[in-house]
Amino acid sequence: MVAGRCRVGSVGGADAGRQWLTDFLTLIRPPLHSLHIGQLRLTPTKEPMVTISDIAISKIVELIEKSPNPVKGLRISANSVSPLKVDFHMAFIGETEETDADQEIPFEGFTVFVDPDSSTLVEEATVDYVEGLMGSGFKIERPRNLPDGVDGSIVERVQQILDEKINPGVAGHGGRISLIDIKDKTVYVQFEGGCQGCGMADVTLKQGVEVMIKEALPEIEEILDVTDHADGRNPYYKAPA
Repeated sequence: MVAGRCRVGSVGGADAGRQWLTDFLTLIRPPLHSLHIGQLRLTPTKEPMVTISDIAISKIVELIEKSPNPVKGLRISANSVSPLKVDFHMAFIGETEETDADQEIPFEGFTVFVDPDSSTLVEEATVDYVEGLMGSGFKIERPRNLPDGVDGSIVERVQQILDEKINPGVAGHGGRISLIDIKDKTVYVQFEGGCQGCGMADVTLKQGVEVMIKEALPEIEEILDVTDHADGRNPYYKAPA
């Protein structure tokens, strides 16, 4: 048996033959962005708007598997409390709780749903699962977008004081103090958890928060509490009526 050689050509010369070959290859090899393999569509991908750590993914999958009710996915929503603070919320949703406007972000073992109002706030957020002496839980963070006129270095230093010197203490009471804003030489904070509505909040502000921040940052002249203490649901200490 003699092996034959296939010669690609056509009437019209070499140029026509090359054009025929180009058309033929285009026909049998469509562009990558429209190529299907079985039911899999290969499309160019971009980084998801939210990043979830491996340990957080494992914990979410574990919670879904333990859920007594069917879980459609995980909803992440956010609202802007101030230029420096965004509150994030996570909750499992059922089959009927998604909407056509939701953005779906697939992860291994589950899908994240983000509503349109939260999408810009959730963008670039990172979800992690942390364990510490004060307990464990999910933590969501995103880069701060500083408003015009706000000194980023002062914001970082105030936040460091809250994180390292103040919040570890109030965490024992189930509370937290968050940085809301900095304008001119005034720092605005918000008491949360067991600190919201606590009868000792003013003492904590004047003898704790204010003293520590002013010692580290003499340029700060005033620290104001903008908390709605009347709405506190579980204050650590209630002042006598």
